[in-house]
Amino acid sequence: MTDAQETAADSSLRTTGGAPPDDVEPAPIPLLEPREGIPPVIADEEALAEAIAAFAAGTGPLAVDAERASGYRYGQRAYLVQLRREGAGTALIDPVACPDLSGLGEAVAGVEWVLHAATQDLPCLREIGMVPTRLFDTELAGRLAGFPRVGLGAMVESVLGFVLEKGHSAVDWSTRPLPEPWLRYAALDVELLVDLRDALEKELDRQGKLDWARQEFDAIASAPPAEPRKDPWRRTSGMHKVRRRRQLAVVRELWQTRDRIAQRRDVSPGKVLSDGAIVEAALSLPADVQALAALNGFGHRMGRRQLEQWQVAVDRAKALPDSALPQPGQPVTGPPPPRAWADKDPEAAARLSAARAAVSAVAEGLNMPQENLITPDTVRRVCWEPPKSVDVDSVGAALAGYGARAWQVEQVAPVLVEALTAKAP
Repeated sequence: MTDAQETAADSSLRTTGGAPPDDVEPAPIPLLEPREGIPPVIADEEALAEAIAAFAAGTGPLAVDAERASGYRYGQRAYLVQLRREGAGTALIDPVACPDLSGLGEAVAGVEWVLHAATQDLPCLREIGMVPTRLFDTELAGRLAGFPRVGLGAMVESVLGFVLEKGHSAVDWSTRPLPEPWLRYAALDVELLVDLRDALEKELDRQGKLDWARQEFDAIASAPPAEPRKDPWRRTSGMHKVRRRRQLAVVRELWQTRDRIAQRRDVSPGKVLSDGAIVEAALSLPADVQALAALNGFGHRMGRRQLEQWQVAVDRAKALPDSALPQPGQPVTGPPPPRAWADKDPEAAARLSAARAAVSAVAEGLNMPQENLITPDTVRRVCWEPPKSVDVDSVGAALAGYGARAWQVEQVAPVLVEALTAKAP
């Protein structure tokens, strides 16, 4: 970071707000420009080998970003990987042409990776062989430091005093060749990521939260890949309208048929058939193709062959024996929904109400979102089944058992002790 950028970062981190005097014209915020221009996209093994050598020889943290084609393609694979490191500059890598980046991942394995909203990019990076052992998440750092807006553009502007170009975050990154304005946007995403990391580290240290952040980053880096979601069809938008088991079976059959087609064609499932159309068919239970074609989402632009494949799925669900129909609701592995607590267990409801108020007060005092102080699910679980002996040690052990980090236990356990002894009115 330059001296001017560091001065801007320090002043913006400590600003108290307020408008400038009427006679002072606010200085324009400069638009960020790539320091070395837009690098060529790496799309062959020879260029990749050169990049691996350059980044292995670089110094300091590694800025990392990835672009996906959400809403356009099936799954969440990476279609562009952006890297920047001191001494190596910026690299744009095409993971379609170079699908195995494990050699690059190994070359920078011991380096601290800097990402913004790391949990969004790590799954697609893991698929191509890039897994960090240490990381710094600038979005999470911003949350812990109390920034009201933690998007990358907002953070770069408020902390470093530069404006990032906007407008290409939701484009189809599977497009080939990628247009130059998109590549420029992608390169800028890692241009100041390490500078932002350095400024946020200073601010977290000033607030006494740097060790907390490091615990959070370590937890992200060491977390195993997420387990496949059970019954993903139950997350169909509008499912709350579907009550009967036969209708649930129609949703399941249509969802699974759509998923197979989307995977085969490598397109977003929503481009094959909308969630609204699936729910509409489940509620109507159409008797034939003509009835199906009359429903919203199956109309005039859908050919006879497509309609028939959806009707086959509906008919398959209608023909299932009762024993094969899905049960309503998902299997509950934790506490019931909080709205049901007052009837099921008034004492637990009183504990949860007191706990929420206590956690909210602590989070407000620390100037951070409640969900970053402690997850709502953890609070619910401890309130539903509190330790038999309620004290700081037992509550702390319960929190740690649900995955709370040491700093979270230290902040939350004392106030939960009092909340867990609350009585129903």
